[in-house]
Amino acid sequence: MVARDRAAFAEFVAARSGALHRAAYLMVGDVGLAQDLVQEALTKTYVAWPRLRDPANAEAYTRKAITNTAITWFRRKSWYGERPAEFVPESAAAGHADAVAVRSTLMGALAQLPPRQRAVVVLRYYEDLTEAQTAAVLGCAVGTVKSQGAAALGKLRDLMGDELDLTDLINNEGALA
Repeated sequence: MVARDRAAFAEFVAARSGALHRAAYLMVGDVGLAQDLVQEALTKTYVAWPRLRDPANAEAYTRKAITNTAITWFRRKSWYGERPAEFVPESAAAGHADAVAVRSTLMGALAQLPPRQRAVVVLRYYEDLTEAQTAAVLGCAVGTVKSQGAAALGKLRDLMGDELDLTDLINNEGALA
């Protein structure tokens, strides 16, 4: 890889690593695992960088690497271990405790989804990808994205009841941000 390509890759990482980390966190539900996931995906992207026809496609490539790696991790039996619990911080402002409780409930419900459904929810509602873009990232048909998304939302509604507000998933400043 020539120096010019390394500089372009470094610019990509600096510009997009925060967003990639947030998406990875939503897929695995753990900060440390999300960091590992992003690092692994960026390593794969770095190796593939000379083969990318258009560096503008690097984010899509990296997002696909994150998704595929997360699904692989979910399929490993050893991954289904205990997860550390985070303590709810003291309320800093009125309504903060309610927002934290909803965020915690939503993360717990999201963690109960199968890996593919979870990936569809994160890509469609958090990353705001179209059904076609989500299908391309997951390497499946648009119909699969629709059916997995409907099943995931149905399960989330069952788990959360009236607390489920999809604007929390869509808004990057919302419950999952």
